[in-house]
Amino acid sequence: MSNVDLTQLINWRREFHRCPEFGWSEFTTTACLIKILRAMGLEVLAGPKMINRDFIYGRTPALVESGLARAKANSVDEALLAEMDGLTGCVAIFDSGKPGPTVALRFDIDCVYVQETAEAEHIPNRDDFASKNPGMMHACGHDGHASIGLGIAKWLTENGNQLTGKVKIVFQPAEEGMRGGRPVAESGIVDDANYFLGMHLGFIAKSGEIVVNPNNFLCTTKVDFRFYGAPAHAGAEPHLGINALAGACHAATQMLGISRHGKGMSRVNVGVIRAGEDRNVIPSYGELQAEVRGENEEINSFMAQQMHRIAEGAAHSFNLRLESEIMGEGVDLVNDKELVELLTNIVRRNPELTAVQQRSFGGSEDATTIAKRVQRNGGKSIYFIVGADLAAGHHQAEFDFDERQLKTAADLFIGCLQDLMVNPA
Repeated sequence: MSNVDLTQLINWRREFHRCPEFGWSEFTTTACLIKILRAMGLEVLAGPKMINRDFIYGRTPALVESGLARAKANSVDEALLAEMDGLTGCVAIFDSGKPGPTVALRFDIDCVYVQETAEAEHIPNRDDFASKNPGMMHACGHDGHASIGLGIAKWLTENGNQLTGKVKIVFQPAEEGMRGGRPVAESGIVDDANYFLGMHLGFIAKSGEIVVNPNNFLCTTKVDFRFYGAPAHAGAEPHLGINALAGACHAATQMLGISRHGKGMSRVNVGVIRAGEDRNVIPSYGELQAEVRGENEEINSFMAQQMHRIAEGAAHSFNLRLESEIMGEGVDLVNDKELVELLTNIVRRNPELTAVQQRSFGGSEDATTIAKRVQRNGGKSIYFIVGADLAAGHHQAEFDFDERQLKTAADLFIGCLQDLMVNPA
């Protein structure tokens, strides 16, 4: 096991937990990461140096401004905000100075829109590190992920002389909604990576379990559909109106009835519908926020095409103008056998841990886009699960996790780095 300090990991985790920030608004979080990493002596890239603006999803001016305002209220240095250039996330680079492989590690940093419970027995309340930002909470463990990344960075600065090659630690924004992975991948920041490693705390495993080869990562496409009609008085002149609510509702019910694919898992959901102005006005605007998922890209593409056809058909039927915008997307992933075997051997060196070879992930994960980018460039990738007992499920108001597993995760990453990058001298 490494000499990573669990107390330090917990302190970092709790600091991030107090100040959760939604994707693309994580300016305070990013500034905190950059300051800590640079104080360690690491090179740190931020803003357009690790984000390709052309591939950004689900980032609105209001969202960005809210994060910037929060950062200024938190006294974040203006020069640091200027360096970020309106973009969040950062990449820390450790260079051993010796020829060897490049290994990319990825840790997400955003929160979800959940109001944290006020229950006194909730540990963040009991120990005074609950969210200070109303309606936002680290209810998925990304605060823990960020602290693990920092722990590995600190270990590298103190012990990296035993390694060869480079390590790139990617602190990714906007994982929720599958919005940040592609702009990171398309920046080219991992194009020189021979290996990619990512992980998640909890989820489908309990403390002591390490799912070394989770399967059934689902591709996904998340789309907003906007229907535009015309208002009119609902009593006096309803014939002059064009009812966008009716078109949106029709599209929603039809989308939920899309035939599931016979070649593998497929999913569809309409999670949000907004429409109308007043009870006596023909609704002139309707909006759907929908998503599809598929076991592979072929199935996901089928589901997405059906969803778009239904929206277009509803717009035509109700004489509406339609706009659609992709708000996020993710791909499937098959872990490389070499890395599965490597991680399995590392887990087996620790008698308190159990290696679970396969367990269904059954959802989508933004890291897959970065992992596949590495694979398509000839590298190898793995995404694994570090079990952690949970107080409540992910994205719930009572969510909390076994903080001891922060060190477990850091130790596993460090073990992988040591096996992949050991100095042959």
